[in-house]
Amino acid sequence: MCNMTFEESGGDNSSERMDSVAEALEQVLSSALPQGCITAGVYEAAKSLNADSDNVVLCLLATDDEEDVALQIHFTLIQAFCCENDINILRVSNMRRLAEILGGVKPGGEPMDLHCVLVTNPQSSLWKDPALSKVNRFCRDSRCLDQWVPVINLPDR
Repeated sequence: MCNMTFEESGGDNSSERMDSVAEALEQVLSSALPQGCITAGVYEAAKSLNADSDNVVLCLLATDDEEDVALQIHFTLIQAFCCENDINILRVSNMRRLAEILGGVKPGGEPMDLHCVLVTNPQSSLWKDPALSKVNRFCRDSRCLDQWVPVINLPDR
């Protein structure tokens, strides 16, 4: 249900709100990583969504500057699956910052595919994180404004 007023949907504080959500997203990723709750890579994400979509709490897709048609097709399919299964989706710009947060390299030194990143619940329990709640609320509010896949810019540090 969407109960937003015009003032809440935009206005002067929208850039502050975006910064706040970007900060919350960084907190979510930083706390999910050591718990093993991150799946990175388009193919890995698709396999994880197919195997256990109930455990996925957030899907991040890169804002693609490469104009890669195959990647856009994968994104479209992943977005459709996430929408069908009530999984929140964000497009993330500043891939360099995302790589910094997540380490950016696989154990063999190979760079991680960060075009699609899933955040999942820890195996032990459901994840109750105020930062995740803030990100999820932002996604819900964006859908109320017909922005089904909002874009977040991770600021440089």
